[in-house]
Amino acid sequence: MKRLATLGLGACLLWLSGCSSVGYLYQSWQGQRALMARAEPVEQLIADPQTDPQLAERLRTASQIRRYAVEALALPDNTTYTRYAALPGPYPLWNLFVTDELSLAPVQHCYPFFGCIAYKGYFDQARAEQAADDWRARGKDVYVAGIPAYSTLGWYNDPLFSSMLHWSDDYLAEMLFHELAHQRVYVKNDTAFNESYASFVGQQGQRAWLKALGREALDPVAGERLRVFVELVLGTRAGLEALYQSEQSDDAKRRAKAALLAQLKVDYTAVRDQQWAGDPRFDHWFAADLNNARLLPFGLYDQWVPAFECLYQRSSGWADFHQRVEALGALAAEARTAALGQQCGD
Repeated sequence: MKRLATLGLGACLLWLSGCSSVGYLYQSWQGQRALMARAEPVEQLIADPQTDPQLAERLRTASQIRRYAVEALALPDNTTYTRYAALPGPYPLWNLFVTDELSLAPVQHCYPFFGCIAYKGYFDQARAEQAADDWRARGKDVYVAGIPAYSTLGWYNDPLFSSMLHWSDDYLAEMLFHELAHQRVYVKNDTAFNESYASFVGQQGQRAWLKALGREALDPVAGERLRVFVELVLGTRAGLEALYQSEQSDDAKRRAKAALLAQLKVDYTAVRDQQWAGDPRFDHWFAADLNNARLLPFGLYDQWVPAFECLYQRSSGWADFHQRVEALGALAAEARTAALGQQCGD
């Protein structure tokens, strides 16, 4: 389930989430302020003999990953992730995803400077759940996800959070590369572009990092099972998209929606039991009720990853790749979408 920490979890933007209410802005400001107050310089913690040895070692590894991101991946060289904040809870942020009952299009939340984004971040889980209840009462599909890391796009010196160190070093590398990519290229009003780009940088950067360490790629069995799982979800998304665009009545769409989501669980169970010897790694994701909002992050974080892979293969290196991504980001929305769709053409 590690990648799911960023798949709709995971991932990833914004502390400054909206001007919809004074109360919301206040919780954003207070939440960011409280997290920044907890941050301590990583170098000091590593040098301090009172620091837990395991924590010191993880921080040392994070610093090495950070240097690699700058030197090898052409990601921003700044003070991001040079401090560490121990959190009082499991996550620094909770993201709320909202869709209509019969649509996979996200409800957009628009912010000064950052444009419109397909989710809304809360520093207080109870606030996120209350907002979800409010949307649910209006007939919307909702999903609240704990986020282990996020980026303020360089507005603040984002610290490492204790939530980021709960995972392996390999996953930590992917997470840091992903978040730093948001600082390298960010396009207003295009969440799928931003998240797919950052996801590719995280994944390809991780592969490069492992190679630099003289290690093999990640467990191929785990990678293959993740690929199959994501394909199952994306296949269901495609079926729902076609359903919602059809001429069926709303009642018929509701019945068909329920059938498609139920079939997703059946298909997953069959794969798990017949091909994976009962491996339960994705059971937790299926334990919760499935709806449009829960499937939403898969479209945002995976949609254009193959396109960025093709673009990377044609690039002369990371700096050239980022510049090509910037050029795509400068296009008008329709032209950008068309260009991304052509990246893997002959």
